[in-house]
Amino acid sequence: MDALPKIIVLDDEAELRNMLQRFLTSQGFEVRVVENGKRLDRYLQREPYDLLVLDWMMEPEDGLSVCKRLRAEGQTLPILMLTAKGDPVDKVIGLETGADDYLAKPFLPQELVARVRALLRRQKIAAGDPTLNSQIIRFGEFRFDLGKQTLTRAGAPFEMHSAQLQLLGALGASPNRAVSRDNLIARTRGRDHDALDRSIDVQVLRLRQLIEEDPAKPRYIKTVWGVGYMLIAEVES
Repeated sequence: MDALPKIIVLDDEAELRNMLQRFLTSQGFEVRVVENGKRLDRYLQREPYDLLVLDWMMEPEDGLSVCKRLRAEGQTLPILMLTAKGDPVDKVIGLETGADDYLAKPFLPQELVARVRALLRRQKIAAGDPTLNSQIIRFGEFRFDLGKQTLTRAGAPFEMHSAQLQLLGALGASPNRAVSRDNLIARTRGRDHDALDRSIDVQVLRLRQLIEEDPAKPRYIKTVWGVGYMLIAEVES
């Protein structure tokens, strides 16, 4: 029997902390909750976790500072940022600081679970987890096997440079969802990069030139202004 995914929640509000623990536990996760960054550090030193749910608005160390510090220390676990800040600029700041996803309050519990599962699955794909079922996505004449990292067009193998294939895999891990530039760079080049690096835009342009009929009017790789890019695709069941 597979071990339950281990999630740690950092929030300074006891009521929300306890609510998140109860709900996520009921959805099949092993959940630990902490109230500040120091306790979080102690737990992360003791054992590995699969995902961190992190509240932005806290004192004395806010979630943004915690996220930035963890990334600077080399911590790579996925981070889902919760915040009452709904401004798109704040979302960009959170993602650029190192968060993997962003959820504004108030939110539906079901959306929280969906985002948690998407992040966990994305992490497994990035790690090449052999236990992960191979998922196939389709867009136009293209069919992409996420597990095997192979692309076909109208049934025939479609060759592309490994960097573009890696970028397609990063987008395809979260089809129909915006993926930030920072996340795309991290998955294609690792965490050691300049946060203001925009070379990913050039890579996206090259990928569009390969798979779009009209790269200037893309149907499949959409720009999400202020955030990053989204692959429009159907997932085969």
